[in-house]
This record gives sequence, structure tokens and C-alpha cells, in this order.
Amino acid sequence: MPLSHIDEAKRQLAEKMRPLRREAHRRAGRAAAEDLWQQFEDARRQGLIIDSDDVVSGYWPIRDELDTRLLLTGLTDQGIRCALPVVDGRDKPLLFRRWQPGLELVQRSFGLSEPPEAARVLTPRVLLVPLLAVDSRGNRLGYGGGYYDRTLSFLRQSVPIVAVGIAFEAQRLADVPYDRRDAALDWVVTENSTYRCAG
Repeated sequence: MPLSHIDEAKRQLAEKMRPLRREAHRRAGRAAAEDLWQQFEDARRQGLIIDSDDVVSGYWPIRDELDTRLLLTGLTDQGIRCALPVVDGRDKPLLFRRWQPGLELVQRSFGLSEPPEAARVLTPRVLLVPLLAVDSRGNRLGYGGGYYDRTLSFLRQSVPIVAVGIAFEAQRLADVPYDRRDAALDWVVTENSTYRCAG
């Protein structure tokens, strides 16, 4: 089946953004994780509310994704429960299992690291979402599997969800192609700044 105009635009943009993110990761170095934590705390001061009983889902970084592990550890130290996504099937929403520092993760395909099945399933209210590109309206270019789009759409049917894109500053663009299948982000936090999406 031929690609739609939007799908082709996404494919071309993804080809451009992969090396760009790789270079941003190389330039930012290890300090990016600490900078991300500081910017995330700044977002909370600007209105990104996380209550003590909320669950925050992060991700275990693969390849050149901006590293959220220090951020998750910092939230855990504040008494906030954290979780990591688990792939439960190709066309299903993600599951989220409890994560704490020191938990031994299970290695999955594509370099993914997930909590073991014994870890409790939680429903996050705040999701930290990896991406390739994002614009000011919260339109996100992902990796093509649609996992986060399905998950956000599913969760938003029953609970108030805040989706926070995690990106290097270089991944912010004026426009990102999108269609009705795509779930928009509410915030974007980079190693340099914090943005509330225009929606």
C-alpha cells in the first residue's frame, strides 16, 4: 500500500532527524541529564503539576535519546512513584510497571529495558515521551510504531493525562507533520528550556 502524503513527509523528516539527534546527543554529553532534571523542576514551577500520589512514567534511554534516569531518580527521592513502559503487543497500548532505583530490568528486543513481570502495573498521570521531532503545538514525530499515540489516546479516555515530550533543543521544529492518529503533547522539556505546548 503506498504511503500517504503525511506518512511520506514523516518518513523524510525522520531520516533527517535521526542524525541530528545523534549529533545533539554527542554535543550535549553527560551534562544533558543533569540539565534535563533542572529544566523539569523549572517546568513544575511554571505549572507542570505533579501531586504526591501521581505516577510518572519515564523511559529507559536507547541509542541517543535524552537520558531520563537522573530525572526519575530525583522524582523517586521526592516520594513520587515512577514507572517504565512495557510493550504488551504490537497493536496494544503500552503497560506501565513500577520502577525504583536498583531494580533489575529485563532486556527486550530493539534494545528496550523493561521492569520484570513481578513489578506492579501502575496507571501514570504524567508520561515522559521520547521523540525525534516536536513543534510548538505539541505535534510529535515518533519512531513509527504508534505506541505512544495509542497509549495516550487510550489513557485520555478515562483519566487526565499530561504528556511531556523529552528532547534536545535541536529537535524542536517550526512544524511537524501529523494526522488524526497522532496524540499531541502538553509540554516539552529540553536540556535548555521548558515549553508549554500551544495545542
